[in-house]
Amino acid sequence: MASEASNYSDKEILSDALNTEKAATANYNSFSNECVHESVRHTMLHCLEQEHDIQQDLFEIMHARGYYPTPAAEEKKIRDAIQTFSSTATCGCK
Repeated sequence: MASEASNYSDKEILSDALNTEKAATANYNSFSNECVHESVRHTMLHCLEQEHDIQQDLFEIMHARGYYPTPAAEEKKIRDAIQTFSSTATCGCK
């Protein structure tokens, strides 16, 4: 069976993997937010970080192959986004 040609394109396989990672990160995020035990929470956060790394790797592969194109952003929009999100990132939260 391993020698049979795949019925799926590289783009379809990578897209499926990326969507799976998106779901995994959403689940690990929920799990870590709802942990009562700090050691379990720490483990969930570690898994979440690993899943984010895998998701980033998949995105970069897809982007490099042209499977996930992203438009170039205008400089003004970049500055506006930095200003908007930098003010929310310094909310004083733990």
